[in-house]
Order: sequence, then structure tokens, then C-alpha cells
Amino acid sequence: MVKRVSALLLVLFSASLAAAPGSRLWGTGGLTTIEGSAGGGLVPMAVLTGYASDREWGASIALSHAPLDDYTVDVTAAALNWRNRIEVSVARQTLDLDTLGAALNEDELQQDIFGLKLRLFGDVLYGRYGQWSLGLQHKRNRTFTVPEAVGAEDDSGTDLYLAGTKVFLAGVFDRNLLVNGVVRGTRANQGGLLGFGGDENDSYELVFEGSAGVFVTHRWLVGGEYRQKPDNLGFAEEDDWYDLFVAWVPNRHLAVTAAWVNLGGIAGLDDQQGAYLSLQGSF
Repeated sequence: MVKRVSALLLVLFSASLAAAPGSRLWGTGGLTTIEGSAGGGLVPMAVLTGYASDREWGASIALSHAPLDDYTVDVTAAALNWRNRIEVSVARQTLDLDTLGAALNEDELQQDIFGLKLRLFGDVLYGRYGQWSLGLQHKRNRTFTVPEAVGAEDDSGTDLYLAGTKVFLAGVFDRNLLVNGVVRGTRANQGGLLGFGGDENDSYELVFEGSAGVFVTHRWLVGGEYRQKPDNLGFAEEDDWYDLFVAWVPNRHLAVTAAWVNLGGIAGLDDQQGAYLSLQGSF
């Protein structure tokens, strides 16, 4: 992790010398989710990554790390923003099986996620109803032995979601308030790391996701996220996810997010919670 953080900081420094990150207002590019799209840590938003306006290109790269009680989650992600209309993203998720690895004869689970997000209409700051975007995430397991053994039907699947995001200026005690809601259609087990569909359910299910935060200053955002989950596998109940986070955006090139996350039960091991750290660079 230290090597990857150092590499990211080097890239950010080089990018800051080479190009401006875009002309949109401070903080309107969001952060990077664990699935690679712009949003919070767990939940996507309607905003597109970076600061590109409707006449610009933008991009971001991000590293995320979350050591839980019995697992460790690592994510490497990158995204491209074309004229604040289309976002294309890619992410590699790795779930280290710290406790179960020896018993399962498998050190980790991995999946790749390819995302596409289209801004439909609106503006997160000035639109009366905020900004709305339609997104999809195609996910492919790289290690399907364990998911198949616990009852997953497929090693790949595609999530579809509709997101709406609005910043209310001076909304709470004269501080800007961010509100975000998502409706997702999915068959993914634990976000896809345990495959798609199962013995309990093999159909798409509509789930709700939401996040909210307060800009304490224009550089600091404090808030929380909630993500509803389907429950497709009979061998272990799947819980909803939530977190409490603090994000620091010192400039348009860098964003740092720290959080306390609770992912509930994963593969029969209950109450998986721990710290979360994410570094994002925009250029």
C-alpha cells in the first residue's frame, strides 16, 4: 500500500505541473467509490469525476484501502470525464481473505469493474432539482472458485443505477448541504466479489443507496452513506453497508477521504468493520 500511495503522489505532482484539472467549481467532482465511479466511498453520485466543464476533458486516479476485522479491501481505480457529459471508469477490487484464506485454500478474491455514467440533466449546485445521471457497472470475477462453491450462479454481471445529487447552498447553519440518492438494479453478492445471483434469488433486485454531508468549510466535508444490499445466497445472510466519513479537498488535484465503515457479515463472518482511507488525484 505504501508503494502505491507514493506512486499516486508522484503522478499527482507531475500532473499538477503539466495541466489544470478543469474549470468546474471546487468539490463538484465528488470522490471515488470502491467501484471506480465518482461519488462517495460506497455510493455513487450523479456528478462526474474531476472538474471538466462542458468544453473540457478531465480524469482521476484513486487508491482505497480498508482493513476490516477478517478481511482487507483494496481498490485501484481510474476514470475519464468527457465534457461533463460522459464518465468512463475502471476499477480493480481485491478482498484479502485474512481469516478464511487457509481454510478455503484461496488468498484473495478479485474482480474488475467497468463503469459508464451519462449525465442526463441538471446541475448539482444551480439546478432546481439537482443533477441526475444514469450509470452502469459491468463486473467480472477474476477468482470464481469460492463464489461458485457458496452458490453464486454467474461470474459476471451488470448493475444499472439512477442517481440524483443536489447541493443546497447555506442549507444547514449557513453551511452547504449535500444530498444524494441512488436506485440500483443488481444481482451482485457483496458487490460482486462473491459472484452474481444465488440459490435464494437469481433475479435483479431494486435497492436504495443514499449519502449526505455538510461542507464544514469549502475544503472539508463530513457525512455518511448507506447502501442497501440484495440477499441471494442461502449459506450466509448479506447485510447492508454504511459509513461515516471525513473528506479533505485541499486543492483541485487532491482529495483525501477517511471513514469508519461497517460492511456487516461477509461469507459467514459477522460485523466486518474498520477504517477506510482513499486518495484521489484529478487532472
